Amino acid sequence: MTAADEQGIIRLRSAYSVTETMDRLEASLKQRAILVFARIDFSGDAARAGLSLRPEQLLIFGNPKGGTPLMAAQPGVGLDLPLKALAWEDVDGQVWIAHNDPLYIVQRHGIAAALAANLAAVTPLIEHAAQKENGT
Repeated sequence: MTAADEQGIIRLRSAYSVTETMDRLEASLKQRAILVFARIDFSGDAARAGLSLRPEQLLIFGNPKGGTPLMAAQPGVGLDLPLKALAWEDVDGQVWIAHNDPLYIVQRHGIAAALAANLAAVTPLIEHAAQKENGT
């Protein structure tokens, strides 16, 4: 169900469509007062340009209380903040959602590992968006 690769990306299979996965994540973020800055519908944009792309959406979100201490410690972390989650449908019709591993972000920028907790709080929200209510 979960796979992390050497680039610090966590991928999860979703039990829902791309749109429903992102709707679920967006609702969870907003319930916890996490700002949703943008939602990009890549496949919708492609269609408007006369191109074809399987369903794919990106959600950009964050919380200044969590991100600001990281950016104060190392301004370059702003390249990875705000956080993002990408959902897409593969060629077999399986939906996936991916995000950067919080530990990878702090390691990449040489930030104290303790600050990873500021980012890790969203990981369970992303997992929940992809899982059926019974945990599958």
